[in-house]
Amino acid sequence: MSTEATGMTHLGDDQATPVRLRKLPSRLLSVAAAQADRLVSTGLAGVDARKWHYAVLVALQESGPASQSTLSRRTGIYRSDLVAVINELADRGMVQRAPDPADRRRNVITMTPQGRDHLSRLDTLLASFQDDLLAPLTEPEREQLIGFLERLVGHHARATPRPAADR
Repeated sequence: MSTEATGMTHLGDDQATPVRLRKLPSRLLSVAAAQADRLVSTGLAGVDARKWHYAVLVALQESGPASQSTLSRRTGIYRSDLVAVINELADRGMVQRAPDPADRRRNVITMTPQGRDHLSRLDTLLASFQDDLLAPLTEPEREQLIGFLERLVGHHARATPRPAADR
């Protein structure tokens, strides 16, 4: 079925896309984000992983054991969704959940050696996905793009308060 018949369009740009749309920064960011998300999600699915698995493992590696609420803040994963992610990682032996000695009502999540090994493999995979995503750019252009994106994200993060449920 054609894209005209389904009403669905592809995420790329070609000469059929109006110039004003092809030059609209918000649209370009959306298209690039969708392409990046598809590339990463598909690649991770190939090794039975998800981007939230990676986020939790990175947060644990960089900052050490943490409560579920702390992990939610560090990763941006909603607490209700984080429980499922932690359950998946725990079932695979990549993290351990144990009661917090300081507050038995709270759990502390710790990465296991198996989780560290898995994270190392995911780091290698993600590096290749980043290379694929940024293939048309030189290394200096990649660094410049990352700097611009950090500035945009930082500016809008400061300008937009987070909902109380996410704090």
